[in-house]
Amino acid sequence: MTAIVEATKGNILKAARLINQGKIVAFPTETVYGLGANAFNADAVARIFEVKRRPRFDPLIVHIAHFKSLSQVAETVPKEAEALMERFWPGPLTLVLRKNRGLPDLVTSGLPTVAVRMPSHPVAISLISLADTPIAAPSANPFGSLSPTEAAQVAQGLKYGVDLILDGGPCSVGIESTILKLDGGQAYLLRPGGIPLEDLEKAAGRKIYMRASSIIEAPGSSPTHYAPRTPLLLVKPGQFPRELKGRKLGLLAFSEPHHEESFKAVQVLSPSGDLMEAAKNFFTSLFWLDAQGLDFILAEEPPLKGLGLAIMDRLKKGAKRK
Repeated sequence: MTAIVEATKGNILKAARLINQGKIVAFPTETVYGLGANAFNADAVARIFEVKRRPRFDPLIVHIAHFKSLSQVAETVPKEAEALMERFWPGPLTLVLRKNRGLPDLVTSGLPTVAVRMPSHPVAISLISLADTPIAAPSANPFGSLSPTEAAQVAQGLKYGVDLILDGGPCSVGIESTILKLDGGQAYLLRPGGIPLEDLEKAAGRKIYMRASSIIEAPGSSPTHYAPRTPLLLVKPGQFPRELKGRKLGLLAFSEPHHEESFKAVQVLSPSGDLMEAAKNFFTSLFWLDAQGLDFILAEEPPLKGLGLAIMDRLKKGAKRK
């Protein structure tokens, strides 16, 4: 199995050298753990798709450590995008921009655009800086499965093929980045994530629309994604499907659990109902429930505001997977 090492300065330098040698490395960001390769090394990027069993029509996010690196991956940057970068970078915001022609088509799945962000995790920033290249990195898990927010979860899902896993502790945000595209004078939300839609609209001073498209324009856009092995069912808070009585059930409760006596295992995302705490605990709670030998996991719907929109996006996609 792949070695997990503490993210010391020496080990981050070792990981950077591996990136430069065309290897792939798992590393922490503030959102989830990423599986990274030199964005300009098409062979290394191809290994990411192979190890994750990721379809090649699903583009990757390119991570940078400095604003000066943006021109390496993006051909043009709209003024409005610059304003959002100044406000939210480094942080969990990904912007879809016109790609630089030098970026391999495999990174963008042949699209003329690239998804790019600047993470805020110090280990991620240090790794990208030491490697001195933008790093293409999706989440460090098998395609369609739960996203890892701890190093051990990476090793559990990707047992072979990763050259090194840097352990930087639990991710502070715990849910993937928000993906935004500016197109034709409009702003479109392609994936809700670690920055609430309300905050983006306030900063942009405009309405941001949900993009409804059959074309995958950004990572995480597949209708089935983020799924545990155990079948996942969405329920209203306090709801209990009587037809499941007698089955081994787990409950992913948003705040105070209801009918707790009916469940073999229960995880509460936030006892106080705090959406940031709920997002941070989301994937770790699902990983735990998925390991309890259950017949079904019942997940309570969160409030559809703030980070609750991102949590609901993951739950809906996870529940669709058969």
